Amino acid sequence: MPQIAHFPFYFDTIPGVSCVFTTRLGGISNEPFDAANLSFEAGDSVDAVIENREALQQQLDFAHWGECHQVHGTELQFNPKPTRAHDKPVHQADGMATIRKNQALVIKTADCQPVLLAHRSGNIIAALHVGWRGNVANYPFTAIRRICDEYRLQPRDFHAVRGPSLGPLRAEFTNFDKEFGTKFKQFYDRNTGCVDLWALTRYQLLAAGVPDENIHGVDLCTNTMTDTFYSYRAAPAPERKTGRQMGLIWMREER
Repeated sequence: MPQIAHFPFYFDTIPGVSCVFTTRLGGISNEPFDAANLSFEAGDSVDAVIENREALQQQLDFAHWGECHQVHGTELQFNPKPTRAHDKPVHQADGMATIRKNQALVIKTADCQPVLLAHRSGNIIAALHVGWRGNVANYPFTAIRRICDEYRLQPRDFHAVRGPSLGPLRAEFTNFDKEFGTKFKQFYDRNTGCVDLWALTRYQLLAAGVPDENIHGVDLCTNTMTDTFYSYRAAPAPERKTGRQMGLIWMREER
């Protein structure tokens, strides 16, 4: 069985929660999805995706998957139904939250930001897919507030980590005024034409009430590290065929 290369992130004060970010290394997918593609929706061989996903699950030792069909929207799914490695996502959403133990919530990315969230109690987790459209729609803010309303919690008790994604020197938007608008101008560098999406997501999490000291970032740019990560922008036009890595978060169950 292949080994999927990945690296962990630790919330120091929440030892029962695991976070992992995968890379493109170690799987069996062929070009242009080489090698550790984990998404059924990228156009890769279904058999290769299943083998990659089963290998990852065996490595990380969680029981169930929690996954959505990501559409660059603002929907949030609560307590998604547990699925298996070979199950394709059905429910359209760009975020999930759960109280279920041993179920990995997964976000698939190839430049967008995977944002993983954990409550200080270690009993509630969430995962968000934040593309630039999600930032424009203020999704990090609205998602946090909806999660708190659903579970009757306070934003100040959440911790967040943003995984590898499009960095501030590569997030170029030639139609910034049309796509973002003037209210985001503080995050836009007109000299380079780039938007600092990392800073924007942090700003939106702060505005939602997550404390600054609880917000973390893995500052690895997918577009400049294409030997390690998938990047949609780096894939040849016009098809832009490439695989997807994952950000995963789950609450370990005591055995």
